[in-house]
Amino acid sequence: MDTPKASIKKIALNYGLILALASIGWSVVLFVLDEHIERPWWSGVISFALMVVIIIYGLKAFKKDNGGYMSLGEALKAGLAISLIAGVVGVIFNFIFVTYIDPDVVQKTLELTEERMYEQNPNMTQEQAEMALSMTEKFMSPGIMAALGIIATLFFGFIISLVGGLIMKNSRPEH
Repeated sequence: MDTPKASIKKIALNYGLILALASIGWSVVLFVLDEHIERPWWSGVISFALMVVIIIYGLKAFKKDNGGYMSLGEALKAGLAISLIAGVVGVIFNFIFVTYIDPDVVQKTLELTEERMYEQNPNMTQEQAEMALSMTEKFMSPGIMAALGIIATLFFGFIISLVGGLIMKNSRPEH
């Protein structure tokens, strides 16, 4: 008797693109609401919730396509693959966004960072502020932002996949 074998590639591509499009859509909403610079706490909660829901649905789809079975390893592979695809598409969107849609976003973010630094530490010297802003500017370079974006997406994808996989795992019976 043949047992169904789900394709991690198919699930990862479908749900990775769904996650990427949902994340891009949410970024556009924040841009329209002019909240893309300050990024209030609730925007992060919504972004994380989108990621949880879509990865969990991807794991459920994999398990269903796999005859109701899914090991923890398969859950981690599927979840990380979904996250990787979403992260890569997100990095491409972010590059297009900061290059063409809102090229002033880095400068606006640096200005907001400087303003907040002086609010939180009014005794900060000009030299300390310049050093902190210089570090912040380095982290906002396209290469560093891309690497950090993919690393963060994979990290959270791993955590979500691990928890989801532990809850939903169902090993095939050995014959």
